[in-house]
Amino acid sequence: MEGKLYCMTRTIEHFIDGKRMEASGGASCDDVNPATGEVLAKVSMDEVSAADLAVDSAHRAFRGWSETPVGDRCQVLFRYKELLEQHFEELTQMIVDEHGKTTAEARGDVRRGIDCVEYACGAPSLMMGRTLPRIAVSTSFSREREEGNPGVPLDSSLERVPIGVCVGITPFNFPIMVPLWMWPMAVACGNTFVLKPSEKVSLCALREVELATEAGLPSGVLNMVTGGPDVVNHLLTHDDVKAVSFVGSTAVAKHIYKTASVAGKRVQCMAGAKNTMIIMPDANQDAAIDGVISSSMGNTGQRCLAGSVAVLVGDAPDWFIPRVVEAAKQIKTAKGDESGCTMGPLIDDASVQRVNKAIEGGIEAGADLLLDGREVKLRGFVGPTIFDNVPHDSALAMEEIFGPVLSILRVDTLDDAIAVTHRSPYGNMAVMFTDSGYAANKFKDTAGAGMIGINVGVPAPMAVFPFCGWKDSFFGTLHSNGEDSVRFYTEGRILVSRWF
Repeated sequence: MEGKLYCMTRTIEHFIDGKRMEASGGASCDDVNPATGEVLAKVSMDEVSAADLAVDSAHRAFRGWSETPVGDRCQVLFRYKELLEQHFEELTQMIVDEHGKTTAEARGDVRRGIDCVEYACGAPSLMMGRTLPRIAVSTSFSREREEGNPGVPLDSSLERVPIGVCVGITPFNFPIMVPLWMWPMAVACGNTFVLKPSEKVSLCALREVELATEAGLPSGVLNMVTGGPDVVNHLLTHDDVKAVSFVGSTAVAKHIYKTASVAGKRVQCMAGAKNTMIIMPDANQDAAIDGVISSSMGNTGQRCLAGSVAVLVGDAPDWFIPRVVEAAKQIKTAKGDESGCTMGPLIDDASVQRVNKAIEGGIEAGADLLLDGREVKLRGFVGPTIFDNVPHDSALAMEEIFGPVLSILRVDTLDDAIAVTHRSPYGNMAVMFTDSGYAANKFKDTAGAGMIGINVGVPAPMAVFPFCGWKDSFFGTLHSNGEDSVRFYTEGRILVSRWF
């Protein structure tokens, strides 16, 4: 089923027990193309009963799916990967229409999601436990001791087993990729899953889930419900839900982590960020400009790995500032699939208002506005914005904006620059551009962030490594992706045995 799957009068369906289920009414919101203002569909926001049905379906499917050999489970994901490849351009266009990304960014969203599916296909190896034969000798029987019997050997092993029904609550900024951080590994490990996507990109999520069923995923293994806070809170405390994964703002992450943890769930929450990029005087200038522009302006600044603060050391401002302003001026804002477009809109009008307010706050704080994105006279858009001489304690320097705003701070030394990263309550990523191995190593060891980039603007880990936010950028113990995801979606079971 290809082509556009939306229209103004449609309410997006839930996907429960292997099929679409119409929403039954109640409160709703509009799913809008942010570049045009076109209403793509309506989204049901408060249907808690649908969440119950989805969890019940997943709970009933769990036993049969968990007992399915892991190799057979992964064969479904291999077929799913091929379907994603076949529908690559369809999914790309859906992202452009529903989110507003440029076509290139939307393709990257799908491609990195496919990487996660490929990694989950390795579950037969990733789920392997450990065995230690003859870890001890049992001499518990008096007869054995009396006859001088050396005893019966004890064997011990660790097995990794699925945990049950898992829930994923995903954001708008990567409509295809972020859900694929979660459910493919969860179901590969033998769990069942309920996805609650952002109401702003529910069409993309529905198509992603529907293709999984087309690949052969049994009914109930993967379900999707739309909804707002009431639906989320119900899922967080549902007796049959065992684990919750979340990506979103820090404020919501704290609520989800506290609520689900108190309810006895295993929880991982990837949260907000304010990421620093240090530019040393000896940096490769082309690499630094390209890296900072792609990091701060890519995805219209709407990502938790956006580098939004550039810390210029020593005389780096002399060459960096004129070049970065000129590079930002070359960015073309337009509808994502328009020829030559290199920056799309923000996700909604509320985001435009929030970013414009942040720009006004920067001016009031005394920062120098070098490039004003408010001059882009397109509905739904804020263009590239650059501030210089940003006060170190201002909101521009400390608070997440989630828009295409770059704040430049000036310092004298490397130690001063590293101190800037320490002042932030966030710890998602920190980046340095330098030709000095000494500076890079000192920065790596002291920056206080979970993802470090050296001459790389966006150090996003590939699927084989975990997404390692620190401090207020992450709540939990086990991160998303990589071996952490296998451990998150499984429990360790110890077997101690002896045979006579």
